[in-house]
Amino acid sequence: MYGWIWRHLPGNALVRALICLVLVAGVVFLLFQYVFPWAEPLLPFNDVTVDGAAPAAGATAVGGAA
Repeated sequence: MYGWIWRHLPGNALVRALICLVLVAGVVFLLFQYVFPWAEPLLPFNDVTVDGAAPAAGATAVGGAA
């Protein structure tokens, strides 16, 4: 696929490399602006599986020294 893109870009190697950088920057921009915000609610990263309240202030962890 990348070879096909490279062969179809106009210009010499330097121009092709610059066009590739612009294309990559465009894809990254589209991902961060549209795809990732759309997909974020569908991903389970905010699902918390820890139950119980946080320890009170001054309490030590189980097995920890005072």
